[in-house]
Amino acid sequence: MIKLKSCPKAYTTDQDKAVSPEETVSRVKKLLEQKCEGVLGCTRKIDTGRLGIPVFISECGPAARAIMPTRKQMGKGASVSQAEASALMELVERFSFFSFWNNPENFTLATYSEAEELWPGKVISIEKILQSVEEEMEPAKARVILDLVRWHFHPALNVLTGETEYVPLDWFKILNEFNGSSAGNTPEESVLQGSSELVERHVCAVIDRDREDVPCIDPSSCTDPVLANLCKCFEDNGIKYIINDFSLGMPLPTVAVTAWDPSTFPGMSEIVFTAGTSSCPSKAAIRAFTEVAQLAGDFETGRVYEASGLPKFTELDQADWLVKGARVPLDSLPTVEHADIYDELMTLATGLNDQDYTLYTVDITHPDLGVSANYNFVPGFRFRERTPHASLGLFVGRILSEKVAIDLAGEGLDVISDIYEDDYFIPFFEGMLALRSGDTSRAADMFTLAIEEQPGNEEKALSAFYTAYAMSLEERWNEVTPFLDRAIELDNEAKEYFNLRGVAKFKAGDYSIAAEDFKSALAIDNGSASDLANLGLCYKFMGETEEAAEYLRTALELEPGLEYARVHLEQLLDGK
Repeated sequence: MIKLKSCPKAYTTDQDKAVSPEETVSRVKKLLEQKCEGVLGCTRKIDTGRLGIPVFISECGPAARAIMPTRKQMGKGASVSQAEASALMELVERFSFFSFWNNPENFTLATYSEAEELWPGKVISIEKILQSVEEEMEPAKARVILDLVRWHFHPALNVLTGETEYVPLDWFKILNEFNGSSAGNTPEESVLQGSSELVERHVCAVIDRDREDVPCIDPSSCTDPVLANLCKCFEDNGIKYIINDFSLGMPLPTVAVTAWDPSTFPGMSEIVFTAGTSSCPSKAAIRAFTEVAQLAGDFETGRVYEASGLPKFTELDQADWLVKGARVPLDSLPTVEHADIYDELMTLATGLNDQDYTLYTVDITHPDLGVSANYNFVPGFRFRERTPHASLGLFVGRILSEKVAIDLAGEGLDVISDIYEDDYFIPFFEGMLALRSGDTSRAADMFTLAIEEQPGNEEKALSAFYTAYAMSLEERWNEVTPFLDRAIELDNEAKEYFNLRGVAKFKAGDYSIAAEDFKSALAIDNGSASDLANLGLCYKFMGETEEAAEYLRTALELEPGLEYARVHLEQLLDGK
């Protein structure tokens, strides 16, 4: 178990670090080369230079691609060295995270009750687990539900008390995915980095849900030299921006920036809406502005970014609610700024504890690489991409339907159904079990039944999509489109819905209509190799061979294993 200690800052220009970014780049590249060959492909600068704000990517080598779903990571900073260091540490963070989860020796498999017997008095409380989904339930009933699954237990550090608690880590992973993972030059730097991201995602989720007035930050109060220069870079290029205080009473300041270029939007740029959290207001604002630069593609490249902590605006009037709040100076935001990162971290943990939140961290440092990496979580913090209807039964039901033996899973769903009066999620999970058992007809029936029982549009959309998916497995292509139309009407931010509808249209020979669906999927995720390949096939069958070949080549560059794309490309090149 890590022991946090004093960590004086050695670099404070645009971010607060234990060493300079130049030293980080030199040290981490050397370690990757010597200790983990094949993890790093290369780092390269990808911005056009228009804004004068550097953006880097780190490309995964074959060793990283073998365990990571991503192929590249982006890095930001007000200087070239900091942007490159950021991209490198993103790679370290992701590689460490997925390596940690790929090693079964890191975990003890146990039900919650078994864990209590293994580590008496040292297991995270049921109350904390219920807090993580903001649910009230009798602990005895919660224990019954928790005991339906054997969890991956691992020790976690309570940052404030310094005590070790054993936690079902996969419970927090299913809630937060890899949000909260971090890497740094020291454990303290890493934990503060990950904790800041958790605060950022939490306040953004709450503010986006409620859409209440938030304070507007006066740009003239952004007097920090680095921050003032970033603002000037935007203004000199005609970039309009709104700055908001998203701190929401948290110990750390969070600054949101909404930016757009009137000269290139919507043709070659997007409205970028993002946020940054740090130990002091100026550093939070710097993070937000450099994040905008990272996502925007210099507002001239046609880059499509994937929304995460905040939604993506497609029309300017969607941001109207951001200009209605009171005007405040930047220095009115909270701060935990100190010369020592450890002191900042402990001030944060104390402030969270005062609001009944507990900060935990798990050491996930890769044993060969030796660069500090952590997985951090705060029970009760929200995450925008998590359903607002979260519950213990919902997520345990999901695990049962996806991972537990089918007969045991069915019995477990019955137990959950008996405990919950509103068990709206049970028909959906019954459908998932039917899919696993190969009974696609029953699966389609259960997903259809589930649609109207769901509490929100996203859940209804997912049920409609799975109805269509189950039907597609039976080649009932003429029946799937109405369900996919419904799914997209309810939730138009899921690329999978457009993809499957495109496939259905392709099967019907409606290639031009199918192409529009694949384009819509790519507008959500422009790195989707399957959608690029499918779009290429549409163009091939429409007789537009040059466009077809270009899309198929791009798909194969991203995913060389797409054999159907390779076959059709070879046919095009052979004139077939």
